Amino acid sequence: MAKLITITSGKGGVGKTTTAINIGAALNSFGKDVIILDANLTTPNVGLHLGAPIVPVSLNHVLLGNAKIADAIYEHESGTKIIPSSLSIRELRRIDHGKLKDVGKKLRKIADYVIFDSAAGLGEEAIAAMESCDELIIVTNPEITAVTDALKTSKVIEELGKSVRGVIVNRVRGKRTEMPIRNIREMLELPILGVVPEDKNMQSALVMKDALVHTHPRSKAAIAYRNIAARIIGNGQYKKKASFIDFILGR
Repeated sequence: MAKLITITSGKGGVGKTTTAINIGAALNSFGKDVIILDANLTTPNVGLHLGAPIVPVSLNHVLLGNAKIADAIYEHESGTKIIPSSLSIRELRRIDHGKLKDVGKKLRKIADYVIFDSAAGLGEEAIAAMESCDELIIVTNPEITAVTDALKTSKVIEELGKSVRGVIVNRVRGKRTEMPIRNIREMLELPILGVVPEDKNMQSALVMKDALVHTHPRSKAAIAYRNIAARIIGNGQYKKKASFIDFILGR
């Protein structure tokens, strides 16, 4: 039975989608059967990032009742499976976002992990992704605006009766950040699941239509993603040496 995890964020531009893709790819590299589902129906990016921008059957078709979920699953050359959403806006108004729960129930039977890439913010699409999963991971940048929005998101998740596995602080540039990691942890009152450094190789990975953990496996960000995936599985650290999060927190 799969564990359903929604990757969400209070605001856009924090690297939520790249985080979802790389965590999914890292879990897959650990031998787990992973499906990354693009629950951001309005502005989907998973398919764009992984070389499947236009597909015959998308999540939209499934939610409209025009296709089976099995027909909307595509396998990336790396072995990670994805369910892209359509770039078309024609059918958006007719989609019942509440049906995402039914999709999750069906996927639970055919994978080890299903990663929902949620829409940013607290709109209907984002709420649907929150309600469809077992637990959530909030992505933020070390900036006061992003962290404030992450706090709002955590409160909504709490009201929905869902649990937050932890927070990923993304695109960190050394120790000099607008908000120190310790302050973020204290403000959100949530565990820091991982700290991912800004990585110049991310753009190259996007051009190559693959996850950073595959294209640049030795980069600090790729190692950070693998550490996060290891924590999700419960295997501790990916590498024995001090991780970036240890460096940032001064451990």
